[in-house]
Amino acid sequence: MKVLLCEDIDKLGWLGDVVEVNNGYARNYLLPQGLAKVANEASIRAIAEEKARRAEQRKLEGKRLEEAVKAIEGAEAVVAAKANEQGHLFGSVSAREIAANLREQGFEVRDEIVQLSEHIKDIGTHPVTLKFRDDLTATVNVVVVPEQQDEPEAEEGAEAS
Repeated sequence: MKVLLCEDIDKLGWLGDVVEVNNGYARNYLLPQGLAKVANEASIRAIAEEKARRAEQRKLEGKRLEEAVKAIEGAEAVVAAKANEQGHLFGSVSAREIAANLREQGFEVRDEIVQLSEHIKDIGTHPVTLKFRDDLTATVNVVVVPEQQDEPEAEEGAEAS
C-alpha cells in the first residue's frame, strides 16, 4: 500500500515522502496513529509546503551536528569511580555518566548518543564512539580514574602529632 507520511519516521522516511508499506502496517499502525495518509494527489499537494520547511530544518540540523562532531572529536572525559587495588571498578561507568561529563565541558551530548558495547569496568583510558546520526560519528577518550577515598587512620595519626 502506498502512503504519504505525515511525520518523520525512523528507517521509513521523512514527512511528505510517499512510501510503499505492508497493508497491515498501514491499516493497523500508520493510519490510526495519524502518521500517514493514503497517498493521492490532493494529500500530496496539501503537505508540499510543510515538506519543504522540514527539509530545510533537517539541512540546518545536519550542519549543526557536523559542527558539533568537529568540536567534540578527540575530546576527553574524565570520570571518577570507586575501584579496588587491581583497578577493577566496584560498579561501572555508563553512557549517562560519560554524557554528563561531556555536557559539563560544554558539549551538546544526549545520553543516547554515547555508544557503549558494554559498561566500562576498569581504570584506564577507553575510546568511546558518539553516534549523532547513522553517518555522523565522533570518537572521544574516556579516562576512568579511581575516586579518592578518605583514610580515617591517616587523619587520626595527623591529629595526634
